[in-house]
Amino acid sequence: MISDQNNPLVLDVLKASPTAYSYNPSKKITEYPHAIGSNTLLISALQARNNARVLFTGSLDLFSDKLFRSSVQKSGSKQVHEKSGNEALCIALSRWVFKEEGVLRVGKVEHHKLGESSPPESYTIMEDVVYSIVVEKLENGKWIPYNADDIQLEFVRIDPFVRTALKKQGDKYVAQFRIPDVYGVYKFVVDYQRIGLTHLDSSTQVSVRPLEHTQYERFIRSAYPYYFSAFSMMFGSYIFSFVFLYHRDSTKQKDD
Repeated sequence: MISDQNNPLVLDVLKASPTAYSYNPSKKITEYPHAIGSNTLLISALQARNNARVLFTGSLDLFSDKLFRSSVQKSGSKQVHEKSGNEALCIALSRWVFKEEGVLRVGKVEHHKLGESSPPESYTIMEDVVYSIVVEKLENGKWIPYNADDIQLEFVRIDPFVRTALKKQGDKYVAQFRIPDVYGVYKFVVDYQRIGLTHLDSSTQVSVRPLEHTQYERFIRSAYPYYFSAFSMMFGSYIFSFVFLYHRDSTKQKDD
């Protein structure tokens, strides 16, 4: 078998030696072999986008009791191993393909404002938000907390506005960030893909609104000159009105 190296869904489990080649054994080699060297795959696997798993092997003898119990010796080495690793490999592959290993799931997801404990109906721009998620892994038939330091959170509105790392705190992963100064409909997105593990995808939609009229600053320091000019104009208008209303020019009396 050969695989497409640009296909992220294919897993190269066991490769052939650099001197190996693949050809029809009943015919003479008259053309270039179908596969040569380490590009030849003896065992390969595929995990689809819906986390379905498929395993491909080049021989059924891999699973035989004879090869499980046979001794192996590396060419050019005097060391002899009493038992091959076929049995351990087949057990590990069967557990993986039947989803007994390498399975992740999302537990409890929470989000709220900093200093609060329950999610609001909507968020406001420039607020501090705390997001937490529980990720569990199946091991020996039990779900246990998954330990990793490479899980990321994205705050998405068409494109990610915020991308931050999730830090482990107890049994959950937590991130704290400030909502950007752009209102709209956002999503908390955790998209985690690693080789050999099921695809973890969690999405939570929230609304972000602009500031209310009562939330704006009453007096802005940079606008003090404009405030002064407005009050000075009001004062000047008052003086002008006072002068205009109560000032009267003296009249000259005409001589007879």
